Amino acid sequence: MAERKTAKKAGGGFTPDERAAMRERAKELKAEASKADGESALLEKIAEMKGSDRTMAKRLHAIVTKSAPDLLPKTWYGMPAYADGDGKVVCFFKSAEKFKDRYATLGFNDAAQLDDGVMWATSYALTKLTDAEEAKISKLVKKAVS
Repeated sequence: MAERKTAKKAGGGFTPDERAAMRERAKELKAEASKADGESALLEKIAEMKGSDRTMAKRLHAIVTKSAPDLLPKTWYGMPAYADGDGKVVCFFKSAEKFKDRYATLGFNDAAQLDDGVMWATSYALTKLTDAEEAKISKLVKKAVS
């Protein structure tokens, strides 16, 4: 395959963290093209996390795979994610550390069936997972794929 020339960036714009996330996404697209194992890549990303991010990501992985076994684990912009049969990401976990945020995030994309009137939440801040939050997340994930 011939190499493409990419347009040079005209000026500032993306932070180093955003550029790193884009590089991660490029790797992911290559991995998808070669049918790499998505769950292995996801577990590898979780293993790279530290502290409470890793703990929450492991627990979320268990919740999502139990609540929606048809979703396909993968990585998306370097984050653990879960896609439908068409490859569209339904939900993802963004660690607090990745972008130096105050909290981790559980996010849902437009493939998630969370519609509730004309306005609904598509992401949730996470600082800790208790049994109550796990139950809420399980319900959200089940609704997202219904």
